[in-house]
Amino acid sequence: MKSNYFLRLITLFVCLAFALPAFADPLSEEEARVFGETKGRELLNTFAEKDLAVKYRKLDDLFLNYVDLDYISRFVVGKYWRRMTPEQQKKYQELFTRYALNTYKSFPLDFADKLDFEITGTRRDGEYVLVQTGIDYRGMDGNMTTVLVEFRVHKKDGRIMLTDIKVAESSLILSYRNRFYQMIAEVDEEMEWFLEDFELLADSSEQYYKQPAE
Repeated sequence: MKSNYFLRLITLFVCLAFALPAFADPLSEEEARVFGETKGRELLNTFAEKDLAVKYRKLDDLFLNYVDLDYISRFVVGKYWRRMTPEQQKKYQELFTRYALNTYKSFPLDFADKLDFEITGTRRDGEYVLVQTGIDYRGMDGNMTTVLVEFRVHKKDGRIMLTDIKVAESSLILSYRNRFYQMIAEVDEEMEWFLEDFELLADSSEQYYKQPAE
C-alpha cells in the first residue's frame, strides 16, 4: 500500500515538474537537466497556490502542453488501437484526455514543505532523453523518504514532451496498458462497449472533481 501511494505521488510530480519546452535545436542532456531544475521549482510554487481552481488550471496547462497524450493513449491500448474505427479512435482519445486530466486530481496536491527533488543524471536513449531524479517526501511523522525516478522525454512537432515514467523497474505506461487491456477483456474485446464504459468513467471523475461555479 505504501509503495502504491508513492508511485501515485511520484507519477504526479514527475509528469508536471519536468514539462520541458521546445528548443530550436535537438534537446541536449544539459538543457534537460537545467530546465528540469527550473520547472520543478515552478511546480512547487504551484502546489503552494491556495486557490484550488487556479491550481488546477495551471496544472492542466502543463499537462496538456507537455505530456504526449497522443502517444500514451495509443500505447496503452496497444493492438486494440487498430481495431477501432477512425470515429472510435477520435472518441477514445478525447475520453483519454478527459480521464488523464482528472486522474491527477485524485492525488494529494498540498505538499507545502514536504516535497523536494534533485536531478542525479541524464542519458540519451535514441531519440529520447532519460532523466534520473531523486524525489524526497517528508511524511506526517517527519521522516524523509527518497524515491529514485527516471522519466523519458522526446521532441514532437518542435515540442519536448513526456512519454513515460519509471519508478524502480515499474513503467507507468506499461502499468496503464495492463489496466486498459483488462478493461477491454471484461467486455469481450468489443470496442464500442469499452468506449461506453470508458465514457462513464470519464464522466464520473469529471463530476467528482468539478469546481463549483463562481
